[in-house]
Amino acid sequence: MSPQSHLDAPTQTIEAQGVHFAHRRFGSSTGTPLLFIQHFRGGMDHWDPLVTDGLGADRPVVLFDNTGVAGSRGETPDTIEAMGDHCSAFIAALGLEKIDVLGFSIGGCVAQALALRHPEQVRRLVLVGTAPRGGEMKDRHPDVGKIAGRPELTMEDYLFLFFGPSDASRAAGREFWSRRHQRTEDVDPPSSVQTAQAQRAALTQWNSPRRERFGELKEITQPTLVVSGSHDIMLPTINSYILAQHIPRAELIVYPDSGHGSLFQYPSLFVSHVARFLAAEPAFT
Repeated sequence: MSPQSHLDAPTQTIEAQGVHFAHRRFGSSTGTPLLFIQHFRGGMDHWDPLVTDGLGADRPVVLFDNTGVAGSRGETPDTIEAMGDHCSAFIAALGLEKIDVLGFSIGGCVAQALALRHPEQVRRLVLVGTAPRGGEMKDRHPDVGKIAGRPELTMEDYLFLFFGPSDASRAAGREFWSRRHQRTEDVDPPSSVQTAQAQRAALTQWNSPRRERFGELKEITQPTLVVSGSHDIMLPTINSYILAQHIPRAELIVYPDSGHGSLFQYPSLFVSHVARFLAAEPAFT
């Protein structure tokens, strides 16, 4: 029987289109698998065990490092579309015909590309702390690029980037930091400089509109849950409203007194909302 825990699921590799993808699978043996796509430079060990194990209670969970990221081999591509195509190849290599997808930050951009370019593989979408192509960035904090680009982020860096300035939000951030480091064996290596540069280039291109601004969002037909913190300084909260307004079957949740990492500040609430969304019958067709 496969391990059922974020902390002890072994890292496996699978080859697709010449790339060896590092991944871990755990959770329930039944239900639609849920694929997690991580933030800038983030690997499998950057997820919150309360979130992954919580959602794994009722469905299989798949964590992975996309091409070139952390434990996966290859060269990270410099477009969001190519990252989505690599996700698609990984899903096919696992033999998964239909999945749910949870994309966080740049992972949410990749999830959008995956749903647009390979819609037959995606049943439902959860987009967290992310933005559409050509999104609104004027409220982005001017120090985000400098701090996020540091070779190694400290807890204080994470508190600034992912959490709000209130005592309650920062306390939740410190608790997340502790949970995130509970796995001490078989951990991901850090992502390379090449990955950081490629992801940065991909985000820069993503931030430029193409054709009708936000027009492609109308082509995302999957039921979609959009989640944001009330004051996201990395990918400003207004972008989540835009996603919810333009994706035809989207609903929006904004958590109070929180930033980019709202799912880590409210892990139990987030798990309950996502689990209910994934299990619900479609409200409309």
